[in-house]
Amino acid sequence: MKILAIGDVVGSIGCEFLRDNLTKIKKLYTIDLVIANGENSADGNGITPFSANYLFKSGVDVITSGNHSFRRREIYQKFKDEPKLIRPANFPSKHTPGNGICSLDILKNKVIIINLMGTIFMESIDCPFKTIDNILKKIDNNAIIIVDFHAEATSEKRALGFYLDGKISAFFGTHTHVPTADECIFPNGTGYITDVGMTGVINSALGVKFDLVIKKIKTKMPVKFENATGKCKMDCVIFDINEKTKTTQNIKRLTITG
Repeated sequence: MKILAIGDVVGSIGCEFLRDNLTKIKKLYTIDLVIANGENSADGNGITPFSANYLFKSGVDVITSGNHSFRRREIYQKFKDEPKLIRPANFPSKHTPGNGICSLDILKNKVIIINLMGTIFMESIDCPFKTIDNILKKIDNNAIIIVDFHAEATSEKRALGFYLDGKISAFFGTHTHVPTADECIFPNGTGYITDVGMTGVINSALGVKFDLVIKKIKTKMPVKFENATGKCKMDCVIFDINEKTKTTQNIKRLTITG
């Protein structure tokens, strides 16, 4: 089974670039499942029902998110109603909208996608290590299990990746919008990359106009960010999963430009 993980989609321009390219990528690499992090898919930041629906209609099967999951209040009900739109499972409140897990049946296999968020340099939420331990006790461990870990620190991502080696099929990091060159298969068969990267404008500061980010950093004053425009890219990773062993047998990192 081939699973395509797409880095953080930024703004409407990122959504449009994904739509323009996803169909041919799925066909070229015979992709069976597409997961995209969509927490910045709305212009400005956050995710809205419109941007979520746009990604689904473009061919994304499951949308994960992160620290901007609930930036836009209008998405709250969508998280409750749409099981393929998930947020980090380690949000601490039982009243948090939506779920952190999505389960699908694909090619006679059960596939479980889990979304987690880091705690280093980010919001203080429940421990991702303890959260995933509790989840793995409750789910079918014979399933193909994929984790999107939305985190800032590379050390935290590497640590959790090694911790889950042999317990899950594949692990990919999101949030930094910068792709890492460390895609690999860990000793016990878990496919891994620290960060997939970004889907959005290349000449930008993580998808935002450079001058606005520079002004924010220099002045330390509030600045309203605006998405950049121009040539785009789509950073993504393909995990080729062995359906019998539930381990990654090949991993390929791609950057599509246009």
